[in-house]
Amino acid sequence: MTEKKQLNPALKLALEMGPLILFFFANSRPALFMPFVAPLLPEAVSGEKAGIFVATAVFMVAILVSLAVSYALTRHLPVMAMVTAVIVVVFGGLTLVLHDDTFIKMKPTIIYVLFGAILLGGLAFDKPLLAIVFDSVFDLTEEGWRKLTLRWAIFFLALALLNEIVWRTQSTDFWVSFKVFGVLPLTFIFAALQYPLLQKYATAKEQ
Repeated sequence: MTEKKQLNPALKLALEMGPLILFFFANSRPALFMPFVAPLLPEAVSGEKAGIFVATAVFMVAILVSLAVSYALTRHLPVMAMVTAVIVVVFGGLTLVLHDDTFIKMKPTIIYVLFGAILLGGLAFDKPLLAIVFDSVFDLTEEGWRKLTLRWAIFFLALALLNEIVWRTQSTDFWVSFKVFGVLPLTFIFAALQYPLLQKYATAKEQ
């Protein structure tokens, strides 16, 4: 089988974080993006919630562009990125059409619960699915994949609960900042803490 092309790590990080960063700036500085959004969504760019509506529109476009660039460079799409993009477009579209920011705020919860449930479901059938979900290039033993999958499943469910608490108890601006400056660092820290497990259960390379 032909080995999948892999993105440069820095470019991959930029494609993953770029839409979120644009989401943050569009929410805090909606006037900068108004000329692009207003002609298409005139009703969504007025009122006290203009920031989150403009940010949602920008986020939807940015995540689709990110997905297109990733596909153009590698000729394949990671499962996690595709599912995330679909949910962003669906819930972002509902937010803009119904003028209700509840949908975009619930979007992370849906994504985290979905991935957590998929990982736990795979474990229930003795099929750790983490490698597929993350488009992983790690080589681990079966026990290693099971333990890593369980950890990530619990982490996703914890993020879902945390997202629900934040958006239901805090302001929209705080929630947007939490997505960028809270969830991302937490995810990086959690991923880094898995390094000892990756080392312990790495399979020996064939000579």
